[in-house]
Amino acid sequence: MEIVHNRGVTATASIPSLDGRRFRMVSSTTSAVDPDSPSVFSYWERDGAIWGDYEGDTVTFGRFVGTRTGDTIWVSFVHVLAADGTVVTGDGESELEITDAGLIRLVEHYEMHGAPQLSVCEEIPAA
Repeated sequence: MEIVHNRGVTATASIPSLDGRRFRMVSSTTSAVDPDSPSVFSYWERDGAIWGDYEGDTVTFGRFVGTRTGDTIWVSFVHVLAADGTVVTGDGESELEITDAGLIRLVEHYEMHGAPQLSVCEEIPAA
């Protein structure tokens, strides 16, 4: 089993817990984001663990699991592409930020098809 991240590392988080929050993708270098039907992500967090699922736009369904240290999260993900059913796996690192509106933004760095990628997701305000 490969250990990707050292859980012994500690850092103080300035961004609140992601537990129960939803995010929508607003930009991606992997594909054009459909503004009317973007991928939507549901996050859960407990004791430094992060997990959740996502769907919409180019993705039929996906899941992720990882860890959080301070205002950085690391996840491994897997999803099924809507276009052809291809299963895609990968790893990513996200920096958490607060927007001017006081919502959380995820700036995600990951690799897909052997090339570095960047996507941005923003919190969907609670109704």
